[in-house]
Amino acid sequence: MTETANKLIVVVLDGLRYDAARKYLGYMEHLVEQGQLSCYKVQSELPSLSRPLYEVLLTGIPVSRNGITANHIVRLSREQSVFHLAVAANLRTAAAAYHWVSELYSSAPFHPVADRHQHNVLKPIQHGSFYFEDHYPDSHVFADAEYLRAAYDPHFLYIHTMNIDDAGHRHGGESKEYEMAVRRVDGLLATLLPQWMEQGYTVLVTADHGMNANGCHGGVTPAERHVPLYAFGEKVLSPEQEIQALPQLRLAPLMCYCLGIQPSAAMTKEGLPPIVPAIPRQEEAAKGTESNSLA
Repeated sequence: MTETANKLIVVVLDGLRYDAARKYLGYMEHLVEQGQLSCYKVQSELPSLSRPLYEVLLTGIPVSRNGITANHIVRLSREQSVFHLAVAANLRTAAAAYHWVSELYSSAPFHPVADRHQHNVLKPIQHGSFYFEDHYPDSHVFADAEYLRAAYDPHFLYIHTMNIDDAGHRHGGESKEYEMAVRRVDGLLATLLPQWMEQGYTVLVTADHGMNANGCHGGVTPAERHVPLYAFGEKVLSPEQEIQALPQLRLAPLMCYCLGIQPSAAMTKEGLPPIVPAIPRQEEAAKGTESNSLA
């Protein structure tokens, strides 16, 4: 096993509807055609709003229980997120994300000057680069993430972009501008994904919610709720799950599975194989061998 055997990169493309992903993410669909990626349809939880679904994606807990019921609810999460679980398992975490993610798992309310860059190994997100404007370029978000990956070598890296959602709200989910935002992020993934794959990362690419033609989301229509899940790495979903829309509540425990850590007691275990313990890092394994030799 390589040192990156239990390392996971999760990319959340805010506002990306399923049909747009399948039509406009040409590089990602190329990898699907080549059998290197799997793509699944996911049905988001309700309401199909951003902050509630950030909490759903990372905790696997529905809105009625987690209490993050709307975008204006500004407080720290009260649940065990994948960040919390990873740190408890002595894994390193990092995020390049919108500031609402910081407000859920790091510090609330967000202060642009103090909280833009965060480094605290005692927090769920140990290393963070957070932006606070929806038009902050996706290219910059990925550059921030690559800096965190190179500098801090996280086991769990969470990358969250906003330009697709921003274009959808401004111009509608069936507009030229929305389509171009999707196509641009495909080019960014085409640059970075080959490196991640070659270095042995498990990669999940998904979205929180979709976007209707009027530039809205929050409701129950397929355009607002159906999002993609592209998965590179060990195949963990059955063929039956490729046909039906997966419940979004399964993504947090799926992230735990990919990291080799146990999901929280509140997360669903349905549809997942038994958790395989994380592979010790090379230096940790060497320490274990040294200890045994001295026993």
